[in-house]
Amino acid sequence: MFIEPWIVDETMHEFFVPDYIEQMAEDVLRHYDLSVQSRQVVTTKPDKGGAIWKLETNKGPKSLKLLHRRPTRSLFSLGAQRYLVDVQNANVPPIVQTKEGTDYVEAGGKLWFVAEWIEPLFPVTKDLEGAKQLCYALGEFHRLSKGYVPPKGAEIASRLYKWPKTYEKTINKMDWFRQLAKAYKEMPASAMLLEVVDRFQAQARESFTRLQQSSYNQLVERGHSEWGLVHQDYGWSNGQMGADGMWIIDLDGVAYDLPIRDLRKLISGTMADLYRWDAQWVREMIRAYHEANPIDASLYDILMIDLSLPNEFYKNLKEVVYEPELFLTEQTMQLIELIVATDETKWPVLAEIENDWKENGNR
Repeated sequence: MFIEPWIVDETMHEFFVPDYIEQMAEDVLRHYDLSVQSRQVVTTKPDKGGAIWKLETNKGPKSLKLLHRRPTRSLFSLGAQRYLVDVQNANVPPIVQTKEGTDYVEAGGKLWFVAEWIEPLFPVTKDLEGAKQLCYALGEFHRLSKGYVPPKGAEIASRLYKWPKTYEKTINKMDWFRQLAKAYKEMPASAMLLEVVDRFQAQARESFTRLQQSSYNQLVERGHSEWGLVHQDYGWSNGQMGADGMWIIDLDGVAYDLPIRDLRKLISGTMADLYRWDAQWVREMIRAYHEANPIDASLYDILMIDLSLPNEFYKNLKEVVYEPELFLTEQTMQLIELIVATDETKWPVLAEIENDWKENGNR
């Protein structure tokens, strides 16, 4: 039987997992030399067919993960986790091998694996010091991931050469946003969306032009192994403090890329949480990252370009293409107003820090 995404509704437990998958988890655990005393679901991805359980065992707490991606893609991330632990001694959870000496079990058309459950782990404080700790740990992760070569049979996961297409997609999707707002003009958020989409699309076009004129092509020519891996889902929950420093967890989506993509996402997400851009925060976050994984002037330039893309607008509005009649609500109108207000504080900050890496290397 193949594992399929499952439907959940409000009558079900928050972390509902179908019985056949629970039975499969039981079968998978028979491949491990562990006596499992309890198994508790701690998170699920029902729309993709993934889940994580916490295990209490005779050999301490462990996690059991059902990876939702294709097995060949999961093989890439498992190889990365093994490389970071064994070769680089990085603070990522070690994988527990099966009785047969493998890092995973294939069942239901997916890969499953067991890893150490690191305790204690706790989130860093939600302030500038916490943000700097996250950035330093991210830089360290990127530096240590350099040189990774995936195992035979693994699918190569890379976004390194895809930036131009991503920028073009952002621009083109905004045409869709405009058409949908016109088609559903009676909805509460449509007028607001129509009012601002031209502005954000112009920003995206400007960012794309800057990317084309930058040293992006020369940088990506250095290749996968030179740049290493990005986490793709790094933030205040996947970077946590342990007894001996910061740990990075949930490596399932790692891919080759320019490392500052993770940093850009962390900065723009943190500014969104602040509801305003703050030059001191952005500068100190970049500096903390730079201490662990130095950024040169060319890469800093790409970071500035990527920050100029209307990332928060696109990220929050892209769902409109699926169910516009449910999406273009009063709540979305308020969200757009908030994004516009936050975006207006971004440009003075980017102008202020634009030349930091051109003057004396960095400030």
